[in-house]
Amino acid sequence: MKSAYELAMERLQKQAPTSKLTAAQKEKISELDVLYKAKRAEKELFLKGELAKAQDAETHEQITQQLARELKRLEDDCEEKKEKVRAK
Repeated sequence: MKSAYELAMERLQKQAPTSKLTAAQKEKISELDVLYKAKRAEKELFLKGELAKAQDAETHEQITQQLARELKRLEDDCEEKKEKVRAK
């Protein structure tokens, strides 16, 4: 007898089967991870340096919001490029 989890996984597999990635796709996704990890670190270093220089609370808040937006944008870009690689 199968558990509810196993049955649900079977139904999910029928609805949206997972595709196997080729070695080249895995390599490209890995490269994207490394590239975007470096971009993220660069942004964080720069903007955290700016945070340290911030004189008032308003400027501090603006920089904090900018950091959040930039990191979200980088994450979205990375995921978009990964999806393109997976689709090939």
